[in-house]
Amino acid sequence: MGGGLDGARATQAEQRWGLVLAGGDGTRLRALTRQLSGDDRPKQFCPVMRGRTLLEETWDRMGRLIAPERAAVVVTAHHAPFYAPLLMRLRPAEIVVQPENRGTAAGILYPMLRLAVRAPAASVAVLPSDHHFSDDARFMARVEAAFEAVAARPDRLVLLGMVPDSPETEFGWIEPGDLLSPAHERELYRVTRFWEKPSAELAETLQARGCLWNSFVMVGRVEAFLAAIACALPALYGALEHAAPAFATAREADAVGAVYGALPATDFSREVLTPGTSRLAVMPVPGVTWSDLGSPDRVRRARGNVEALDLAGVGVAA
Repeated sequence: MGGGLDGARATQAEQRWGLVLAGGDGTRLRALTRQLSGDDRPKQFCPVMRGRTLLEETWDRMGRLIAPERAAVVVTAHHAPFYAPLLMRLRPAEIVVQPENRGTAAGILYPMLRLAVRAPAASVAVLPSDHHFSDDARFMARVEAAFEAVAARPDRLVLLGMVPDSPETEFGWIEPGDLLSPAHERELYRVTRFWEKPSAELAETLQARGCLWNSFVMVGRVEAFLAAIACALPALYGALEHAAPAFATAREADAVGAVYGALPATDFSREVLTPGTSRLAVMPVPGVTWSDLGSPDRVRRARGNVEALDLAGVGVAA
């Protein structure tokens, strides 16, 4: 009996994949990243914390739970001078090169369609490559709990919601609804709605009533991601699905390039998650501070917190 349980857990782990989103252009931080790196590379390829790039930190964070042979990184072709040296060291199983940056919906759909061929039963953790977490071990423990929640509820995409420590007006907020599972097992709630960059007054109200920051880290079955995108953005889905027969062949780059050239930019949060709350659940992440590093001020604050911990001899889980 115990051997059977261990075998089931091993099989489940083999179906867990990680997807790191590293295709963004990072134009909002261009002045700061130029100061850090001496060129116009996006922030995920910059040594923002402790001399290591954010992409490397994200890769190590994900590696606490997911083996490199079940990990993929999404990049954009014109960033090759910045990502090529890093990916040689990181050795992901899949490098998904977008011809152009067409937003986060395309950046998630393309690798999901590829993975649907390779591992159709997989569950996937999607991690942005340019965020900061104060405690990687504790955070990834919640990601593991999200995988377990998805195994129990395969129709849901589970979002990781950060417990706010201030009424932040520059983050997106998630309003939780009813509890979907007992709190002593996995705190999992329905998603009632999203609030994007609220006013200061509204942000105070949201914090007071237990709303969460949207980290844009999410876990779900491949088929659940594909269903959500097909429902919300059928034209995008149809266009990339049309190129799928060329995946993993010599024709892939040309086929995908032809599709991307005609794609509008699409935003996964705004155009897939916001209208699709019935497909979602949210899991709070207590005890971990988080930043999307979306402005020079937030980068400086995060760096200051890390330096303070280092001076105190505490250190941040890497």
